[in-house]
Amino acid sequence: MHIPDGYVDLPVAVALAVASVVVLAVAARRSEGAVDGERAPLVGVVAAGVFAAQMLNWPIPGGTSAHFVGGALAAILLGPHLGALCVATVVTVQSLLFGDGGVVVLGANVFNMAVVEVYVGYAVYRLVAPYSPFGGAFAAGWLGITAGALAAALQLGASSAFAYETLTVVAIMGVGHLVLGLVEGAVTAVVARSLADARPDLWPDRSGVSA
Repeated sequence: MHIPDGYVDLPVAVALAVASVVVLAVAARRSEGAVDGERAPLVGVVAAGVFAAQMLNWPIPGGTSAHFVGGALAAILLGPHLGALCVATVVTVQSLLFGDGGVVVLGANVFNMAVVEVYVGYAVYRLVAPYSPFGGAFAAGWLGITAGALAAALQLGASSAFAYETLTVVAIMGVGHLVLGLVEGAVTAVVARSLADARPDLWPDRSGVSA
């Protein structure tokens, strides 16, 4: 899902960069004081896990690349605002130090993975978790990454590099990530449940992920 430079038209990239900065500024303000001595190690573990997961990617026809993202997991464990900042940091480091994703389109990549996936994933989790926390984590990972991929597809389809073939790009990336999302959903649910069982004191919802 990391978009390289040249795939998105400059006006689109600039607009998404501005949107990302605004959302992350609000997230930073909302998450002030959220990291205490107990939760600080969890932030580091989540960031490291997301970083490692996102380094494993492969190309898909008509799009950019498919890979695990971990945005929904970060949102569930850290809350949406801190989760968004965590994923945005990972995406930025990958772009600037490892060349995974373009620099000009960094705002677009942050928007797709750190904004869309994180907040959509968290919203899905909050909707489903009262009935099944485990199912909520699965649905969050599955639909979160699908939403992020669809956002990326719309950006690519609205750009000249893809001849403005929006429907084609959306179909290819949407279907590809809808399938991949099943795996991400499963990983999200298993990891979330394992952490809830091992360290319930760090879990945002004290009831944990068990059903």
